[in-house]
Amino acid sequence: MGRINLKAVRVRQTAQQLLETPRLRTRPAWYDVVGSVPPTQALVRPQPVQHHDWPRRIKTKKPSKMYRPQRIDYEEDRLRRVFFGDHPWELARPRVVLENDGKDGQRSNWSRMRQAEKSVDGESVVQRQLWLLNNVPEMTTAQAYDQARQEFYAVRHEEEVERRVAKEEAEATGAYWGKSYLEIGMQLEDRVYEEWKAWALKETAAIEQSRGAAYTGGEQDQSASTADEAEVGAVLGDNPDAPPGPVLSQA
Repeated sequence: MGRINLKAVRVRQTAQQLLETPRLRTRPAWYDVVGSVPPTQALVRPQPVQHHDWPRRIKTKKPSKMYRPQRIDYEEDRLRRVFFGDHPWELARPRVVLENDGKDGQRSNWSRMRQAEKSVDGESVVQRQLWLLNNVPEMTTAQAYDQARQEFYAVRHEEEVERRVAKEEAEATGAYWGKSYLEIGMQLEDRVYEEWKAWALKETAAIEQSRGAAYTGGEQDQSASTADEAEVGAVLGDNPDAPPGPVLSQA
């Protein structure tokens, strides 16, 4: 008791000793890696890095969550929760997350809503609001949010008008779009409903047939039981018209 278990630290040393004997003939894949990057031998657990400059309070009791990793919060996270809470369907829009060199965000200029390298979406509102908060003096969070939202709605309105005009121009030149996704979905629902309706009619007919068979079987069983009771009564002498049965002699 009180001894420290160092088996995990000496795992490479143990493997090296086994390699010198016939017990271990193949060198493990981690052998060279553990040799170049050995496990730490520091038995003191360091305190995780604090990401917030909170005022420290003098406590005589040791905190229970001292060694729990701190949660990393960014300023944009709070703005995202507010926007996507008000516009949940923006999360359903497809997005392109592919980047060329990972530095596309550094080339963005959020002094305006539209960007050359990305389409306008909910993240555009968040970045635009953050830019307003950091660059416009005396700008509150609510004011920045309202301004970014109004610019976002204006862009969405322009895109909707462009799509409608393009569709009308295409239809004027003879374009045929076929069925929409909504119409295709309704047809699939109708087909499944008709299949279910046929199955339901078949099951209903089977249930009615089984009910009728059970009712007919009950009448037959009742008539058979009545005949058996009449025969028993005749044997016991309850029926005067029945022929006399054998007389049992009494000892």
